[in-house]
Amino acid sequence: MAGAVNTPYLFELSGELKDMPRDEAFRTVLTESDGQCRVRREGPGYLVMSFPDDCLDPVAGRLALTHTIGRSLGSFDPADLSGVADIELPAGTFAIRHKRVGGMMPEVDSQQTIRRLGGLLSKKNQVDLHEPDHIVRMLMSDRIELFLEEKVFDYDLLKKRKVSERPFFSPISLHPKYARALINLTGVARGGTVLDPFCGTGGIAIEAADMGMKAMVSDFDPEMVAGCRENMEFYHLKLADYETADVGDIADRFGQVDAIACDPPYGRSTKTGGENIDHIYKRALDVFLRTLTDRGRAGVVLPHVFETDSMNLEHVYTQYVHGSLSRHYHIFAHRS
Repeated sequence: MAGAVNTPYLFELSGELKDMPRDEAFRTVLTESDGQCRVRREGPGYLVMSFPDDCLDPVAGRLALTHTIGRSLGSFDPADLSGVADIELPAGTFAIRHKRVGGMMPEVDSQQTIRRLGGLLSKKNQVDLHEPDHIVRMLMSDRIELFLEEKVFDYDLLKKRKVSERPFFSPISLHPKYARALINLTGVARGGTVLDPFCGTGGIAIEAADMGMKAMVSDFDPEMVAGCRENMEFYHLKLADYETADVGDIADRFGQVDAIACDPPYGRSTKTGGENIDHIYKRALDVFLRTLTDRGRAGVVLPHVFETDSMNLEHVYTQYVHGSLSRHYHIFAHRS
């Protein structure tokens, strides 16, 4: 891959689902850089990784749980900002924007700190608060993190694909940003195959195809497969393959795939053909083992934490929804 691992980028993470935004960013950088990356530092609300500059656009084009990415300018103790004087900004004007993570640094006056930073940086570049050429972001976390804004995420694009906007939908479908994050957490590469064997209305397939993967789907309910195809056509996206099939048949039908991502059925209104829900989950994970390539992972959303002897549970991320309903995002891999 062209480029060198010499540029540190800061990821300003969303504050949801604890470690899920951090791990999504890490896994996506690792995948898009072919491993040419390393973690420089991390803390509440942020992750700093170095990787080749030409990976920035591909990484940013995938992430769902990151607010902003920018070139890291340094990490500072609020009591000693002298090192800021050595920062070299690109030519042009600048303005400073700030965010305090979770009420951290309550004793630090943000506006006074911005004035101090502005005084140091303005020795080389002029300040323009209204139409600056560059935005310097100040993240107040366990330290003051400064970074040059480069990628800001447009969540309106994901909202356009939300469940209620599709011609065929179910109210229990995953929000597009969580479907997207689930796929990224499997570490599947662009161009790889992603299978959703409980496709429902196709939310996961939509995100996989949008990110440049080969989306494949199946479901034992033919109405769901037809609805998924309708939704894919609505967004002008292509299915690489599809089938009406029980999850137990996917290895024979689809062969080996690079990743599985799915949100299997749960709840009293779910169509299961009378089969116990946990039995479906166990059958599914057993067949996932045979369906995934050796380095492939499965991202599976379940209503409770579920472990099996057939696969290694790498991570679980828990999302409280309402009442007694929680979603648990599982990442399974082959056992070593």
